Amino acid sequence: MATELLSPLLPQRCRGLSVAAAAPLLLLLAVVTFSCSPVAPRAPELVELTLLAGAREKGAVCLDGSPPGYHLQRGFGSGAHNWLVYLQGGGWCNTTESCSERKMTEFGSSKLMEAVEFTGILSNRHQENPDFHNWNIVVIRYCDGASFAGDAEGEDQDGTKLFFRGLRIWEAVVDELMAKGMDTAKQALLTGCSAGSLAALLHCDNFRERFPQDVSIKCLSDAGFFIDEKDLSGERSLRTLINAIVHLQNVREALPKGCLANKDPTEIRNALAPNGSYPGQAWSSCKADIRNCSSTQMDILHGFRKKLVSELKVAEDKRDWGLFIDSCFTHCQSPFRISWISRISPRLGNKTIAEAVGDWYFGRREEVKYIDCKYPCNPTCSSHLPTA
Repeated sequence: MATELLSPLLPQRCRGLSVAAAAPLLLLLAVVTFSCSPVAPRAPELVELTLLAGAREKGAVCLDGSPPGYHLQRGFGSGAHNWLVYLQGGGWCNTTESCSERKMTEFGSSKLMEAVEFTGILSNRHQENPDFHNWNIVVIRYCDGASFAGDAEGEDQDGTKLFFRGLRIWEAVVDELMAKGMDTAKQALLTGCSAGSLAALLHCDNFRERFPQDVSIKCLSDAGFFIDEKDLSGERSLRTLINAIVHLQNVREALPKGCLANKDPTEIRNALAPNGSYPGQAWSSCKADIRNCSSTQMDILHGFRKKLVSELKVAEDKRDWGLFIDSCFTHCQSPFRISWISRISPRLGNKTIAEAVGDWYFGRREEVKYIDCKYPCNPTCSSHLPTA
């Protein structure tokens, strides 16, 4: 079973999956999904790809054995010693067949990667990204298929090797960034979208440990918390998916040791949204455009929202944690100008996502915890939704 490949760094495309995340000093951006991701109206400058030095010697390679890559946009002025590290998303591969297919794409081979545009939280324009625009901003490309967490090898269908080295990619790229100046960071933020957001959660503690305690380090999860719930066919298909990834790619080393002490690694999962396993074709129109959903379908989607909000109650009593849970049906909001900060961005408490993240990171408000009412109560969502 191959999953949809999601990338917030590419032009607009339709996608479906659900919600957002948790970890120490963390902000959670939660959405219930189904729509097309917006794109910035004007093209920013392209940021070129940098391949990891000595990748093969370190065993830190993409699925096809090519070196992993990242895009680095240097900071300036007051942000010259601050770093934002963004982990690209893009679904997962959980079988030899799906990983073999994936290695023929930019999500499995750096040979197919190109320069990318930095928008939203990645932008170097003050108007588009007021709090982080002058930081050193890095996008680490996703080419392992297991949220930068695996450490194993397999065999492709044609007899060649498949390299499941996401954990080594994480460690080697961060080591290289430390050597390029991140070791003297005054402030740093680890973030990502979707599968990259899940990776940010998995590596948040490791990222924190790389810096002195007096350095401000926080982790932002955008659409990376996937609730463990039955899908519309009554099956726990995402549980099956994660179970296969855990075993195929050997992700145990990247999982929190405290959780492993109490649970089997296949139980450390949090993923579900209607995604192809539902019966019949009735959901296709709803999934393409939330405005096409029937009242019965909306009730089901609101049930997922209720479950998500319930699961994230744990963050409400943690002073350093933040929440921005809007009810707009879209997936990943921080890397796009239109949803990050614009005239039609989603708002909670009259705050855009960018303003809320800035308030949380810099402590401009004592507490940043916003939870929306259920769709379509928020008028800022209706104008934000793109057409199918």
